Amino acid sequence: MLTFASNWAFLLIPLPLLVWWLAPAPAPRREALRVPFFDRLVGAQQAGGASQKSSRGGGRWLKGLWLKGLLWGLVIVALARPQWIEPPIERTVPTRDLLLLVDLSASMGHEDFTNAGGNVVDRLSALKEVLGDFLRHRQGDRVGLVVFGNSPFLQVPFSTDLDLSKQLLDETRVGMAGPQTALGDAIGLGIQLFENSDAPAKTMIVLTDGNDTASAVPPSEAARIAADREITIHAIAMGDPTTVGEEKIDEEELSSVAQITGGQMSLALDRDDLSAAYQTLDSLETRDVKTVSHRPRREFYYFPVAVALVLSLGSELRKLIRSSRIEGAVEAPERLRVNPRTFQLEVSD
Repeated sequence: MLTFASNWAFLLIPLPLLVWWLAPAPAPRREALRVPFFDRLVGAQQAGGASQKSSRGGGRWLKGLWLKGLLWGLVIVALARPQWIEPPIERTVPTRDLLLLVDLSASMGHEDFTNAGGNVVDRLSALKEVLGDFLRHRQGDRVGLVVFGNSPFLQVPFSTDLDLSKQLLDETRVGMAGPQTALGDAIGLGIQLFENSDAPAKTMIVLTDGNDTASAVPPSEAARIAADREITIHAIAMGDPTTVGEEKIDEEELSSVAQITGGQMSLALDRDDLSAAYQTLDSLETRDVKTVSHRPRREFYYFPVAVALVLSLGSELRKLIRSSRIEGAVEAPERLRVNPRTFQLEVSD
């Protein structure tokens, strides 16, 4: 779409007429030859020649006025800055950074869950399936992935490429980060990752099936630091709560982590509970998508400037060519005298 950035420039169109009308006419000073019989010389001029000269002079005046008006119009169009507005370019600005903390300890290999087809699978496979569906509904968020076992590791930095996050989640394997569970250290790593985040909302989702057995910092202490940084932590405990030993789910600790940061703790005994927990989190952590729109503008002021320059140069070049032709056709007179009978100026060789 063609538009003008400075429409006020069109108000300058009548400016030359106002100057011609209001400004006083200049009084030119010309050198003249005084002769006592000037009136008789004027009367002796032929009427036809004078009329023809006047007619030709008027035509040249009209042609010059037309060219000057066109040049002035082109200058005004250039001052108005013609622009071509391109179609809008829209960009989605993430309003939430979501970090997933996935437990890859040895206990995640227990086959006590089912997939969508009803087949028995291990806990990690069920988590991947449900979490993949969850990610597909988080358009507009930046999602990161941290896996932890004996130590936490960054698997996917914050990114809006949810397909990449799901792909790298599918590539994880039980025990690849160690057989134990370092939940507190994983929360600490997540806090560090949020330091460079400028998103209005920061959320962690912890997925684990056991208690903390390898962290240098207890999960509750790490949760207090996260609360100071305005980070919300939701916890999902997977597996059988009656399990004993190192693989026992520490519901009290996970509930404390969630409560300290203003989050929610859920217990998933099977795939249906796991899906329900994610649906609850999806409703709690709303997706406020902010869209920024920009319409590029292409400047075209140089087109009228170029046309005006070409017309002006062409007019001056035409004058130079005509002047050179006249000078070549007319020879310089050697003597100028007045005929005493007709009182006319004559050129003699």
